[in-house]
Amino acid sequence: MSEQPLAISQLNDFIFCPVSIFFHSLEDEENIMVQDSFQLNGTDAHKHSDFATYSTKKSVLQGISVYCEKYNLIGKIDVFDKKSGVLTERKKKIKTVYDGYVFQIYAQYFSLIEMGYKVNELRLYSMDDNKTYTVLKPEEDKIMLEKFENIISEMNDFSFADFKQSNINKCQKCIYEPLCSFSCLKKE
Repeated sequence: MSEQPLAISQLNDFIFCPVSIFFHSLEDEENIMVQDSFQLNGTDAHKHSDFATYSTKKSVLQGISVYCEKYNLIGKIDVFDKKSGVLTERKKKIKTVYDGYVFQIYAQYFSLIEMGYKVNELRLYSMDDNKTYTVLKPEEDKIMLEKFENIISEMNDFSFADFKQSNINKCQKCIYEPLCSFSCLKKE
C-alpha cells in the first residue's frame, strides 16, 4: 500500500482517467485553473458543505476532514446527520449513478465508521433535480465492495509508464486533453 493517502475525490477521477489526477494536482500546486462547467458546477455543489452552511443543526456534520486507515484514504464528507445516521454525497446533477460516486461515499462511510459513528444509510443527492439515490452499504453489496477495493489497489499500483488511454470518448470529454500526451485523439 502506498505511504501517501489517496484522496477520496480521486476515486472518481481515476475511473475517468488516471492522468486527470496528475492535472488536478498541477491545479492545486501551481494554481493552474482549467475548469469547464462540470468542474465549476461540482465546486459550487460542495460550497455549502465545505463552509458548513448547509444546515445549522448541531447533529449535522458538514465538510469535515476524514481519514480511513483501512484503505489509506483522506478527504471530506459532504453531509452526515449523526442523529439519523444518514450520510449524503451531494452532486450538482446526477444523470447516472457512476461507480466513482458510490466509491466516494464508501470511502466516507468507512472513515466515519472508523471514527466511531453509526452510519445507517448512504445517499447521493442530485441538487439540480432534487433527487435522492439510496446506495447500498458496502456489506450489502459485495460486488461493489470488491470493485471499490480493486480500484484502490489499481490506484496504488498505477504507473504512467504502463498506461495507454484507449477510450476516445473519455479523451473527447476531457478538459485536459489539449495538454495531455496520453490522449488517444493525438496523431502518432
